[in-house]
Amino acid sequence: MAKSSSKPQKVSQFKRFFRWLEWRFATPEFIGGMFTFLTLFFFMAATNTLSGWLYVISGVSFALLIVGAVMPKRLLAEMVVQRSPIDPVSVGDDLWIDLTMQNIGRTEKRLLEVRDVLPEGLSNILQQDLIIEVVPPLQEYRWNYEAKTAKRGVFLFRSTEIATSSPLGLFRSRRICPSGQKAIVYPTVLPLERCPLVDQLGTDTNPRQYSDDHNYNNASEGLTKTLRPYRWGDPTRLIHWRTSAKFGELRVRELEVTIGGQEVAIALDISSGWEPQAFEEAVVAAASLYFYAQKAKLSVRLWTSNAGVVQSDRAVLETLAAANIANETSVDPLKDLPNLPVIWLSHRLDSTAYLPSGSRWVLWQSSAAGAAIGTAANQRSLGLIIDSIAETNDDPSYKSLQSQLQGYLAGSGFAIQLP
Repeated sequence: MAKSSSKPQKVSQFKRFFRWLEWRFATPEFIGGMFTFLTLFFFMAATNTLSGWLYVISGVSFALLIVGAVMPKRLLAEMVVQRSPIDPVSVGDDLWIDLTMQNIGRTEKRLLEVRDVLPEGLSNILQQDLIIEVVPPLQEYRWNYEAKTAKRGVFLFRSTEIATSSPLGLFRSRRICPSGQKAIVYPTVLPLERCPLVDQLGTDTNPRQYSDDHNYNNASEGLTKTLRPYRWGDPTRLIHWRTSAKFGELRVRELEVTIGGQEVAIALDISSGWEPQAFEEAVVAAASLYFYAQKAKLSVRLWTSNAGVVQSDRAVLETLAAANIANETSVDPLKDLPNLPVIWLSHRLDSTAYLPSGSRWVLWQSSAAGAAIGTAANQRSLGLIIDSIAETNDDPSYKSLQSQLQGYLAGSGFAIQLP
């Protein structure tokens, strides 16, 4: 039986002492406290009356108390917890967590209380609890549960707590079992239907050639890479008749197939000065623009000052999941920026003057500050101002951000404030 907890509780000094005692040795349960009081009562009665049967009762009771206090900690020492690797998910999706409790001892373990504490900020659930009735000797118990993610990031699960009052139920002991594992929550990717910042990025310096099967089958000219035997389904227009006549079998021209096109980098400014919510919007915009540029058949990559240039989908999502605002204020945000057109996501107006030729920029500014950016921006680049107060923590759907990224650019304007 599992249950979740989402609200922290205040702990008094008295409870803190018993909790410390529970971690270090064992703390008495209610029945254990009552039994300890009765044992002391019988022992004091025996010393007053010198009655032998009272000494026997108190002696047996003291022995049971010692066994009940020592055994829980020894039983927990034979429990091992392993956490399976956690698959990455996007914000708002359910994160599946799989734990295996192994009993490496030769005695069964009964009535185990397992508590898995989730990393701070991962979910609205702070911890997940489970009661295990019995784990046979040299056997294991599998436990999996799901937690709805609340924010993007890289989170580290460190350990799992196990407590028990077996075998007598007089004292309870608790132990931490290492079960470290990393969980990656990707940022939201907006399904952009259009994005003028990418669509009007400029003309391609390298003409694109056919890269998919449909276009390849329709191609009739291009650089011939090699000649190969004819296979069923090859277009007849690619048959090299002169070579076929020479070898006595059909030979087909295999064209050089490459993917060319405009190179662009999505550059995310992580320098200090961001508002937290605006930075989260910038991360979402970076992920959305990256995959939109991929869909537009551009050679796109992501750049940040700490991670450098990354290109694969998984590396891009992991880099954006781990992106945080830098603490240093004197670091140049454009240091080591690649020398190719970029889409610069920033909150600093002065940084737009040093972008490579053909670049675009997206600035997060308030409506009042955005009115003055049009005349101060770099004349070689075109950009968009995102209203930094359009989205709030109460509206995490990023609908306003999506509508602004999809809005059409206004002809010759250099800074456009979209509603």
